Amino acid sequence: MEDKYIPGVCNIGKSETERRKQAGWIGLVITVLLYILFVYLDVPRLLRLAIFIPAMMAAAGFLQAHMHFCAYFGMSGVFNFSKEIGKTDTVEQAEFRAMDRRKAWRIIIFSVVTGIVVAAIAYYLPA
Repeated sequence: MEDKYIPGVCNIGKSETERRKQAGWIGLVITVLLYILFVYLDVPRLLRLAIFIPAMMAAAGFLQAHMHFCAYFGMSGVFNFSKEIGKTDTVEQAEFRAMDRRKAWRIIIFSVVTGIVVAAIAYYLPA
């Protein structure tokens, strides 16, 4: 794991990485429980598409933890390697901020696509 800011590669340290991993697990648990609840209650298939939201959250959390990169921080032009969650430093160079935004968009797009795929699977799985 990187322990310093690298533009477009790594913008969070251990504390922030653990927070993203926790968000991934929470999203995954919610996704599974929601699917079980939907099947148990025999809700209309169209409502199963709501699984998109926690599935996207799980994907975003796990991706950010794995990549040691926070999409929100990347879009905001900040980074954090302190032990304190949410404490940020500003990325000064415009070129570095642009690299971070590109990485953030890749994480966001992959998370959305993952959410769509999981929702489609939930839609088409038999009850």
